[in-house]
Formats: sequence, structure tokens, C-alpha cells
Amino acid sequence: MHVLLCEDDDLIASGIVAGLDAQGLTVDRVATASSARAMLSAAHFDVMILDLGLPDEDGLKLLRQIRQQGVEIPVLILTARDTVTDRVDGLQAGADDYLLKPFDLRELSARLHTLVRRMAGRSVNVIEHGVLSYDPSSRETRLAGQPVDLSRREQALLQALLNNSGRVLSGEQLKDCVYGFGDEVESNALNVHIHHLRRKLGGRIIETVRGLGYRLGPAGHDSEPTP
Repeated sequence: MHVLLCEDDDLIASGIVAGLDAQGLTVDRVATASSARAMLSAAHFDVMILDLGLPDEDGLKLLRQIRQQGVEIPVLILTARDTVTDRVDGLQAGADDYLLKPFDLRELSARLHTLVRRMAGRSVNVIEHGVLSYDPSSRETRLAGQPVDLSRREQALLQALLNNSGRVLSGEQLKDCVYGFGDEVESNALNVHIHHLRRKLGGRIIETVRGLGYRLGPAGHDSEPTP
């Protein structure tokens, strides 16, 4: 999961980044509304954490603007504004969830997973695809009931494909799902991850669509790791 964190408090932001990173999430942090706009236009994110008290403008203004522009990214407001009116204003501005500071990182992570799950149209956390299952919260992958050890990048790639079943994703879209904005990415890195997933989960797990990108393979019942 690729998270955009818009939080101007360095201490809070560093704690969120470290905590979510430890749970396998990729987090890019910005401190201003203008930087958030730039990031949203430059890369793909699965979910956004938005503080309201930003130094250049109120977070609600940013939220209303991106919704007016048709940006559908799930947004969780993370703020100390705790009145009912504040919560109603945030939700009516286009937020999908509202969490008060101070907060527990486990709850924040669970709420993010729930937002992404709903965005993908799923009612349960575990994603099933034929004999393959993946739990984004526990990061557990199983093939025909047997656990499969995937690296963090492989998990992110698999989740991106599972969340977009039937859609063709370009190489750049997949890189945005797997890597942070500032990560150094070697030219063949994505191909290496795809090769490893095919080796571990079966050659048909990822289909190459020539000239366009990649998509999730058919949900067959005979998937076997590639020797």
C-alpha cells in the first residue's frame, strides 16, 4: 500500500512513517497542502492521511479542491479538532474517515486497510484469487493453503494487481504502488519482482500485455510455483 502523509509536525510524521513502514506500508510524507497537490499529480497513491492544520492553508480547503477535481483517493483526516462540527465538516468535505490525535498506530493502520479494501469493492480483508489468498493486514500469502514467503516489494506488487483485477496497469503505475517517491529504482527492478512472483506463485499469476503493461492472470485452480 502506498500512503501519502500530509502532516507538518515532524515528530508526529516521523512516528507515523516509521510505524507504517514497520507494517510493510510505503509512505511518502509532505508538510504542506501545495506539496500534497504536487505529489498527487506526480504519482499514484492508494490512500491519503491528511492533517487539517497545515502551514500554507487549511486541510479542508485542499480536500474540497481535490474532490472538485475528481480525485477519488481515499482520505483519512488525522487531526486534533475534536468537535462534532469539525467531524461533520471533514466528512462533508469529502473525507472517508476521521481519526483524532492522539491515536494508536495499530488503529491507524487498520483504518487505512479498511479504506483501501472498500475502494477495491471488497467486504472482507482477505483477497482470494483462485487458490491464492493474500491478507494485506497480516501480509500473509497462501497458495493452495500453504504459506508463501514474499518480500515487501513482492507483496506490494501482488496487492496492486489483486486490487485491480481485470485492469491493465502500466509499468509506471506498478512502480508507484511498490516504491516511494524518493526511492532509487533500478531499470529492471520491476521485472525482477514480476519474475520472483511468477516463480513463487505460478507463471500465470501475472500476464504481460505487450505495449501496455501487466494484469492479474486468470483465477485458475492449478497454480504452481515455477521451478
